[in-house]
Amino acid sequence: MVQTRSVEVAVPDPTALPTEAEVRSQLARILTSPEFDVPQRARKFLAYIVDEAIGGRGDRIKGFSIAVEVFGRDSSFDAQTDPVVRIEAGRIRRALERYYLVAGQNDPIIVTVPKGGYVPAFSRNGPTSLPAASGGQTTTTKRDETSAEPTPRWTQVVLAAFGLVILGLIALYATWGTEQPASTAASSAKAGSTAPGVPRLTVFPFEDLSGTGRSRVIARGLTDKVIEHVSKFKEIVVIAGRSSDSTGETSFSGAVGTGYALSGGLRLDGDKLRLTSRLINREDGSVLWAESYSEDLEVRNLVDLETNVARAVATALAHPYGIIFRSDASKAANVAPDDWEAYQCTLAYYGYRADLNPQSHVSVQGCLKRAVERFPGYATAWALLSLTYIDELRFRYRIKAPSPPPLDLAMEAARRAVELDPQNVRGLQAEMLAFFFRGDVETALSIGARAVEINPSDPELSAEYGLRLALSGEWKQGCGRVVESVRRNSGPLGYFEASLALCSYMQEDYVVAEQWIRAADVRANPLYHFIAAAILGQLEKTEDAARERQWVEQNALDLLKNIRRELALRIHRPEDQAHFMDGLVKAGLSIP
Repeated sequence: MVQTRSVEVAVPDPTALPTEAEVRSQLARILTSPEFDVPQRARKFLAYIVDEAIGGRGDRIKGFSIAVEVFGRDSSFDAQTDPVVRIEAGRIRRALERYYLVAGQNDPIIVTVPKGGYVPAFSRNGPTSLPAASGGQTTTTKRDETSAEPTPRWTQVVLAAFGLVILGLIALYATWGTEQPASTAASSAKAGSTAPGVPRLTVFPFEDLSGTGRSRVIARGLTDKVIEHVSKFKEIVVIAGRSSDSTGETSFSGAVGTGYALSGGLRLDGDKLRLTSRLINREDGSVLWAESYSEDLEVRNLVDLETNVARAVATALAHPYGIIFRSDASKAANVAPDDWEAYQCTLAYYGYRADLNPQSHVSVQGCLKRAVERFPGYATAWALLSLTYIDELRFRYRIKAPSPPPLDLAMEAARRAVELDPQNVRGLQAEMLAFFFRGDVETALSIGARAVEINPSDPELSAEYGLRLALSGEWKQGCGRVVESVRRNSGPLGYFEASLALCSYMQEDYVVAEQWIRAADVRANPLYHFIAAAILGQLEKTEDAARERQWVEQNALDLLKNIRRELALRIHRPEDQAHFMDGLVKAGLSIP
């Protein structure tokens, strides 16, 4: 399904559309702003598509032309195997949202790149170009990519605040000490409760707008499928609502974070199925997200159609960087501490995953330790705690090895998570990694395959499983899975972009590998510099390789002490280990 975004707004007077000079001025304002935080190639991308659009060449803006003109690809470029254009477009969309949230709130012109294509849209920043106060965001899914030129539109920029707020969460919960106020200590006595106040999503039956027997069956089936797929994300609780309250307007009286409602309507139009859905914050009635799907009933099995739509909804709403997660992260900074703070530790964990900073790791791990002490039945917290122990091992965050070793602690926490909830895929993901780093690759991949089968809608899980496949020697299959997951993931991508750099390296495409590693914004992580050094070594870029080598020698000596053992811990096949070491040697690193 190809998606484009739009909002229901008043159609502006054509004479009021931005002029070429106004658009060029706005482009210069964006490109020179430090709040438009993207690599140089993304700036070139945006400048190219804006120039083509205002020059009347919008019909030429295709993935192929961008790949050739902006990224220097040759005529053999294949978007299916090289997703660089799609991923960079996603980066630009997120950066534009953040820019207009932080620096461009009062700018006269709004520039967006609607999903479903790369043709930019321009509108004036006024009542006619902004959504209603509820902040509705609509996504329309179309099978016909030859639609007319998109009309000016704007997405809900408030969601872009997630990246800023989550950093505050990490700092805030670094101070959540073991001593608790009397009221908190009293609530701790409720250790029998299995989880803190995680968010609750009520899924109301989709309304049958056609009133036929067939449409009624499809509406009921879609509702059930959405509940099934959303419930596979264990960070939230799903409740089946009643059609009598499908408007979702009744506010919850419970704790912060419990009030989300999903509703929608279904219509059959000939051989077309059209579904609209929206997510409502029941605390203030605001529309956080809305989406429309259009599917051809003749070319799809009905069960497959329902499954595909349900997976798309579940991924958008409930995965670790989805709409609900970002909404909770935004409100968490303004919430007085109560038993919801254990859930906030999970928010902080995903914030740490954005840049894999060792300082953030310490505070997040401490927060999760206290969360499982207070809520020993909270499976997700055990799973994320296990992943922090895994990071101690694979990133060598701690100079002095703790006792017991981090891998043992990781395995114990992962098993606890899976025992508490065998369907918790974050626990299975942690268990997969623990077995992988123990050297039991076969068991690790078996667990990973089972986790992906349980929740195929989770791009974070799917990408980590794909990376394990690749590192075990299945480079083409595993890396293909990572590419697809990166395309579906709306969250921070640095870790997996570095993984794709390694994928390209192992397949001897060093030029593309360099492009991926330069795009990966995880420079606080030591493995980033090892991968960069190997790539630059193979490309014979002596000065750049020397800088990476110096960083490794100054900051990652613990990894460098026995590089052969470290590589064997991560890369399964000896021939692949030798290939990677060859790049390090060419970068000037001394390997005993």
